[in-house]
Amino acid sequence: MKKLSIITVIVVCCGVAAGAYFASETERNATRVSGAESAARNVHAERQPVDVKVEVVKPHHGGIERTTEQPGTVESFESARLFSKVSGYLKEQSLNGKDVDIGVRVTKGDVLAIIDMPELKEEVKRDEAAVKQAEAHVLQMEAAVKSAEADAAAADALINEREADVEHAQATLRYRSKQFERLKNLLAEKAIDERLVDEAEDHRDAASAGLSSAKASVVSAKAQATAAKAKIDQAQADLEDAQAKVSVAEATLDKDRVFLDYTKIRSPYDGVVTARNFHVGEFITARDQGATIPLLAVDRTDTMRVVLQIPDLDVPFVNEGDKAVLEIIALPSRKFDGHVARVSNSEDPQTRTMRTEVDLPNKDNALRDGMYGNVTIWLEKASDVLSVPSAALVGESEGGKSSVYVVRGGKAHRVEVRIGADDGINTEIVAGLNPDDDVAVHPKGSIANGVPVTVVNH
Repeated sequence: MKKLSIITVIVVCCGVAAGAYFASETERNATRVSGAESAARNVHAERQPVDVKVEVVKPHHGGIERTTEQPGTVESFESARLFSKVSGYLKEQSLNGKDVDIGVRVTKGDVLAIIDMPELKEEVKRDEAAVKQAEAHVLQMEAAVKSAEADAAAADALINEREADVEHAQATLRYRSKQFERLKNLLAEKAIDERLVDEAEDHRDAASAGLSSAKASVVSAKAQATAAKAKIDQAQADLEDAQAKVSVAEATLDKDRVFLDYTKIRSPYDGVVTARNFHVGEFITARDQGATIPLLAVDRTDTMRVVLQIPDLDVPFVNEGDKAVLEIIALPSRKFDGHVARVSNSEDPQTRTMRTEVDLPNKDNALRDGMYGNVTIWLEKASDVLSVPSAALVGESEGGKSSVYVVRGGKAHRVEVRIGADDGINTEIVAGLNPDDDVAVHPKGSIANGVPVTVVNH
């Protein structure tokens, strides 16, 4: 019983001590909170600016100078794989006494290789003979036309002669008829012998027969003239046929000469041989007969083109004529100046980039097909935007958005803006500002939305 009392006393004492400790801690915490709130109020009171001084600028029209730097690949300005149009053995592959091989410089029209086709040469000779034969036939037909025309002229002259004979016969008939009538009247008066009348009648009848004969001769002469003119038409038709045969023979000759010329492989432009796949003596198959490997390849290298892809954000500002500079990784000490020569005006839907080409002169042959480097292009400035110093931006710029402070009515107002290009000195403002706004530059931490400010540079 005594032991139980001692335990009870100990428990009570512990409880009292614990209560006193918690009460003391609660009072101390309350004191700390009260002190912190008081300090915070004092700090806030100290941070409330009475008059914040700021410098302001007006946004200026126009965007900043912008560039885009993209990787580019150097390519030959032109490149041709040379196939043979005809099949045959490679007879010759030389230029100015030297073998045509990779690296050889060539000029436009140089014969780089010759295919041997003796049967085609014989066909050309046969065609040339056929043309001469056709031309000789034309000469014959021209002579035939002239002969027919001469016959027609003679027939026309004969008609005139026969018509003159008719007139003579008519005059003779009239004379004999009058003579007969006069003698017949004299006979009626018994002034002459009847035999004279009979003779006069015979002469009249003979004149009448002569007139009929003359008229028949006219008809015959006209028939001959018609036949002669028909011969002219026939001769002219034969001449046209002969001339057409000449044209056919010449066309065949031209075709075979073209095919014979195909046996000579020529360079399409000034350049350098970049591939040689056959040697003299090998059989060359024509392209249209299934050849897949070119005889030679020639690249034009006096001008090179650099191909690069412009990303979507820069596409609207790239134009033909824009300044461009190429820096080749393999030639770090050189820069190649050029201009944008062409743009595709169409983006690749997969990459959202636009093919762009820059032409570069290559007189010293420093640029080679396949080289790789970076191309810097000076883009068109945006004209429909405003620009402010980059130091005017406050807060983080995310997703093309940021903020600036604009002084209105003696107070600072935080305005959200959409930004464009930023070169570290100036920033394009796409939306959110007006040209007459006063934008605070280098806003300090003491400035806040609605805080009174004093402009110090006005």
